[in-house]
Amino acid sequence: MKQRGRHRRRRRGQALRATLAGTALALTAAATLISTSQATDAGSPGGLTEVRAGSASRLGLHENLASRDALDVLSGSMGGNVGVEGVLRDADRSMRNTADCTGDERAALPVEPTATRAYCWDDADAETSRWRPRSVTTSGDADDDGTWGTRQVILAGWTHRDGRASAPDREEGLARIAVVDATDPDALRYRWVLLVAPRAGGTDFTAVRTGLGGMVWYQDKLIVTADRGEGLLVFDLHRLLRADVDSSAVGRVGHGYSAAGYRYVLPAIGSYDLEGGSCARGRDHAVPCIGSLSLDRTTAPDSLVATEAAGGRPERTRVWRYAFSTAAYRTGLLADTRGRVKAAEAWTTKGAAISGALSHRSAGDREAQWYIGRPSDGRAGHGSLWRQSAHGAEAATCTADQSHACWSLGTGSLSYWQRTGELWSLTDTTDRRVLYAVPLSSVDGSLD
Repeated sequence: MKQRGRHRRRRRGQALRATLAGTALALTAAATLISTSQATDAGSPGGLTEVRAGSASRLGLHENLASRDALDVLSGSMGGNVGVEGVLRDADRSMRNTADCTGDERAALPVEPTATRAYCWDDADAETSRWRPRSVTTSGDADDDGTWGTRQVILAGWTHRDGRASAPDREEGLARIAVVDATDPDALRYRWVLLVAPRAGGTDFTAVRTGLGGMVWYQDKLIVTADRGEGLLVFDLHRLLRADVDSSAVGRVGHGYSAAGYRYVLPAIGSYDLEGGSCARGRDHAVPCIGSLSLDRTTAPDSLVATEAAGGRPERTRVWRYAFSTAAYRTGLLADTRGRVKAAEAWTTKGAAISGALSHRSAGDREAQWYIGRPSDGRAGHGSLWRQSAHGAEAATCTADQSHACWSLGTGSLSYWQRTGELWSLTDTTDRRVLYAVPLSSVDGSLD
């Protein structure tokens, strides 16, 4: 706490004068602290193996969209939609730049390659053990020009997980989104938004409870993983609403609406349910639980990448993609045939745990490269980031100990900002929570 207090007393100008060279030095120093015993080599996952058509049928989804009338009723009752711009105009928290992050926070960043941008959360959010950052997506996913309106925006998904032995409080499992204004790279500000689901014909809403292991913002829709990986939930970023009652309740309160103390809510507009029924973790041929999500803009059409949630000890873990619809009246939704969504392609990779995956095909490449993030074996050390294809796998080798544990601590989901060429991710370890970016070209350059 004393260390964090010293950071708070620094003048803002000091943070703005911090250089990337200084950041690299700090990260290099952190790398020398990692011993061979601490940096567990996750082992090569080998090449990807294509999933046969019969097995890929277990990856199908069924689309369920809410009544537009019910959504309009809720919007009208809550004073109309405020949108992303309305939330950002009311941003009430600031992110700390690299120079104002603690030494422990900077030590959570990737060792090789090093981050070129890194931000730490407001003190209260950095220190809480009840909320965990899990996923990230950006306006670089939403639109190929990288902006939403006039702003560059980052969305970070957090879920409430209280590990106390006593009965969980009423916040257990709640999901919230940090809406971050990243237009000025030296002064990121954000506001929390609670995820909710409309009910009673749009006259009320209830809290959405999900782990938010994956999240993708595409066009005007936000798609997130549902609770325990049981499909996907869909939200419309135009339909951000403001609560007018400040209380611990969630939903209608008298003549107003409350959101557990949050000022803004984002109501779900639909879901994608697993067509094969309930998912099962750790079983190679069962319907997989969905663990993380990302966007691939290098396919035609653009596609949503999904990974199988960790669980048990399967011989291989599935990664696959769904195509987005190209219909003008279905912006941000998946391509469907009478409510059914099929996987466009599917692969398996060796290993039992994937924290995030990204598929990307650079100009001149014959096939997409898959970037697979994996936590350390004991989740106490740095993870690894592998580039895979059907022909094999490569990962950076740490200079300090010659292992592949060079990625961040508490590895999160991956998001590629196409316009800037940056790979975004975040760490989820308490007191070591950092939002950071690494150029994808640096990742490729660091590979053996």
